[in-house]
Amino acid sequence: MLKPLADRIVIKVIEDTEQTSGGIFIPDSAKEKPQKGEVVAVGAGKMNEKGEREPMDVKVGDTILYAKYAGTDIKIDGVEYKILSVKDALAIIE
Repeated sequence: MLKPLADRIVIKVIEDTEQTSGGIFIPDSAKEKPQKGEVVAVGAGKMNEKGEREPMDVKVGDTILYAKYAGTDIKIDGVEYKILSVKDALAIIE
């Protein structure tokens, strides 16, 4: 698996449903980029000016919303992941 460095996180992208509530299927070309994912790995945190690690705001298992075009997309064993900076995480979904 991946081990992110500093203030980066690895998320497993969560795809939205391919069907509307009215039963209409949405083709791939009309879908928006997903902006929701589950955190699967967290870096150690960024070093501050005192040489101490700053705590991370997210933890493994959190479901987050992230900035639309943030991060780097990768695919491992057919599963889509994204590596992004914790500052690109907008909110934790509870």
